[in-house]
Amino acid sequence: MAINWKKGKSGEAEMSFLEHLEELRWHIIRSLLAIMAFMIVAFVFKRVLFDTVLLAPSKPDFITNRLFCQLGHFLSSIWPSRNFEPLCINTHSSFKLVSIKMSGQITTHIIVAMVAGLILAFPFVIREFWAFFRPALHSNEAKYARGAVLASTLLFFIGVLFGYYMLAPLSIQFLTTYQISPENVENYINIRSYIGTLTSLCLATGLVFELPIIAFFLTKIGIITPKFMRKYRRHAIVVIFIIAAIITPPDVFSQTLVAIPLLILYEVSIFISVGVMRSKEKKHSEFMDDEKEVKSETATK
Repeated sequence: MAINWKKGKSGEAEMSFLEHLEELRWHIIRSLLAIMAFMIVAFVFKRVLFDTVLLAPSKPDFITNRLFCQLGHFLSSIWPSRNFEPLCINTHSSFKLVSIKMSGQITTHIIVAMVAGLILAFPFVIREFWAFFRPALHSNEAKYARGAVLASTLLFFIGVLFGYYMLAPLSIQFLTTYQISPENVENYINIRSYIGTLTSLCLATGLVFELPIIAFFLTKIGIITPKFMRKYRRHAIVVIFIIAAIITPPDVFSQTLVAIPLLILYEVSIFISVGVMRSKEKKHSEFMDDEKEVKSETATK
């Protein structure tokens, strides 16, 4: 990618390196302004942000908790001899959230507002960086990249929602009910620890769901191929389960719950890589045909 890909304001000379840095600076500034705007909105709506969103997964009436509990009752009606009571998650939680620092709640409020601003402003940030790199692309490449920008935004939000609705309740259930000595040690969870676990889960799943987009660009620049991805599929499965173990609590059910969609996304990434390779081969074939025509015309002359 050439550094002087875009013409200057006059349209006569190409932009210098410093002019590109200046333009990049304004894209970054606009991205930060979007993050700050959503951060302010999140900070103002404190009750919605905490009571309705962040603390909801720890409550028995949260939609995921109710669905798991209904599933447990349904399975109990089919197999009365089995115990499906553990599926009713977060219905017997005995933990209590506490703040152990004088400025703990206000700093937690600010940090959570920043994370919320970052998540909500993600489409605007992607659009700004896309606007900066777009002039360096050919028209057909820009068309594919535009779709990749939209897909990356959707995959990010799908990953965040997956982490929030599926992983968060299970993680809260496991981490708050695990006790080394029920008689002597009672769970009093620091609010910063609770918020940190929840936000890291959501952000981590949002990022790992970008796997097809990463595969698209890595295939585009020739680092990976469909053959390479198929050859190392078994290795990828191991890596996926390691990632699932890192971003989830240490129980097999949660890890499997994360690994399954990642395995599906890996297979989708192979199909995307195949499509990119076919497009590159088609362009190469058309280029070679044009070269042959030019040589034949030159020979006849």
